[in-house]
Amino acid sequence: MGKKILLDKINIPGIKTYEVYRENGGYKSVEKALTMQPDEITEEVKSSGLRGRGGAGFPVGMKWSFIDKKSGKPRHLVCNADESEPGTFKDRYLMEFIPHLLIEGMITSSFALGANLSYIYIRGEYMWVFKILEKAIKEAYAAGWLGKNIKGSGYDLDLYVHVGAGAYICGEETALIESLEGKRGNPRIKPPFPAISGLWANPTVVNNVESIAAVPWIVMNGGAEYAKIGLERSTGTKLISASGHIKNPGVYEIEMGITVEEFMNSDEYCGGMINERPLKALVPGGSSVPILPAHLIYKTAAGTDRLMTYESLSDGGFATGSMLGSGGFIVYNDTTCIVRNTWNFSRFYHHESCGQCTPCREGTGWLEKILWRIENGQGREEDIDLLWNIQSKIEGN
Repeated sequence: MGKKILLDKINIPGIKTYEVYRENGGYKSVEKALTMQPDEITEEVKSSGLRGRGGAGFPVGMKWSFIDKKSGKPRHLVCNADESEPGTFKDRYLMEFIPHLLIEGMITSSFALGANLSYIYIRGEYMWVFKILEKAIKEAYAAGWLGKNIKGSGYDLDLYVHVGAGAYICGEETALIESLEGKRGNPRIKPPFPAISGLWANPTVVNNVESIAAVPWIVMNGGAEYAKIGLERSTGTKLISASGHIKNPGVYEIEMGITVEEFMNSDEYCGGMINERPLKALVPGGSSVPILPAHLIYKTAAGTDRLMTYESLSDGGFATGSMLGSGGFIVYNDTTCIVRNTWNFSRFYHHESCGQCTPCREGTGWLEKILWRIENGQGREEDIDLLWNIQSKIEGN
């Protein structure tokens, strides 16, 4: 059984409550962090090799080190809990079943960044999770972990949960900040980056739920210990949202570096295909990543084992590879129509486009229309070239 960092306590009865969480070692990382220098914590996170778990995989400690500390402006930490990628539900799982882990991570990370006002921006459809977080934050305030002079340290932190309006685009960090400020959730032009001018033009770091939840373990055990888990450039553990035609759908914590084949077929994880039907395709990292056909799932085009890492899943680029992304692991058997599935994804992205940039606004609509035409038996041979041409024009938008 692989190492568990985030989910090791998730099945303890009552772990949602402050009392049970505290009895099982909760908030010890805050106690330790308050005895350290903020930059020491950042260095531990850097040495851990922890990469952003929201999709891009940018090193978390490096992102922290970019925050402007010279301007004298207030700093903010914003947790991106706007989990809207189809096939991804691991952040919801953490917040729903062990909310104090996220709050502990927010306090420790905010202290490292010198932030005194931080936010959790949660997806609008997660109203029941919002209520769970609100209750947990209230408990943390009552226990002295939030508010003025936390545990006599002289450090102040207020933490709020902000509910979005259900816009997928607000998963992009600058669109999220715009929404948090009460504006339309459109992405900003960068630079300046949020670390220089973010929330209310103040230095801001935006991190994913899973990224922040990993910080308490790193503070308690050290970045070097975290880096021993997984592989050199894909360290630690990763939460995977597994769904589709598998026997055991759910959220799993894996050590980076296990093979895709083991994750797919081990009884510890997905348990293999339902009714033993043939595997047809895989979306390994949420709906925005390339779909892998059956012959490229367990092996790369070069013939090496496909691993659950950032590097291995992207081996071959978009031609023969994909991405780990947000960890939305969607498995398809031979009954799946890939055309209809792709049309469904394009329909989602057309609907969720913010409309700010023409290639995305218009291109996603064209993709949806053409795929619908093909799915309904009205496709033309030239549609293939047209689809390819359109997607090449909107890549990166």
